[in-house]
Amino acid sequence: MKAIELPPQSAEQLKTLDTLYQTTKDVRLRKRAQMMLLAAEKRLTAPDIAAIVRDDEQTVRRWLKRYLAEGVEGLKDAPKSGNPGKVTSAYEDRLSSAVGQRPRSLELPFSTWTLQRLADYLAEETGIRVNAETVRLHLAKCEIVLSRPQHKISSPDPEYLVKKRRSKIPVTR
Repeated sequence: MKAIELPPQSAEQLKTLDTLYQTTKDVRLRKRAQMMLLAAEKRLTAPDIAAIVRDDEQTVRRWLKRYLAEGVEGLKDAPKSGNPGKVTSAYEDRLSSAVGQRPRSLELPFSTWTLQRLADYLAEETGIRVNAETVRLHLAKCEIVLSRPQHKISSPDPEYLVKKRRSKIPVTR
C-alpha cells in the first residue's frame, strides 16, 4: 500500500494543529491532531503513527486522507444521526438554578431533590419533559451529583442524647 504523505505544512497550519492539540477537551479530536502533527513535523508514516497513538493503521490513513481533503475541519466528528436533544441551554440554566435551591423555597411539598422530582418540576416550568437519567447526565456535566439524604433520628425529649448514649454502653454483669 502506498504511503500517504502530507505535503509540507505552513507555519500557520502547524500552529493551528498545535493549538487544537493543546486546547481541545475532546480526546478524539486531540488524538487526530496529534496524528497530523506527527505526520507533518516528524514525517512519520501511518504504521509508525499508529504505534505511537495506539490506533489501527487503517484509522490513521483514513484521518490523513480526510485532513488532506478537508483540512482541520475534517478532523472533527461528522454530525450524528437521530433526533436532536430536547434539552436547551435555557433548560440547563434552569436546572442548575433549581438544584441550588431548596424545594420548599420554591413552594414544593418536599424537602430534598431527587432526579425524578427535578425532571417533573422542570417539565412543569419549561414544558420540556425528559427522564431522570437525562437530568443526571446534565447535572454531571456541571459536576453536580445528587446524593441520598442522610436521615437523622431525633426526639423532642431534652434528655434524648443522654438516654441514647446510655443505651449504647454495653452492660456487663
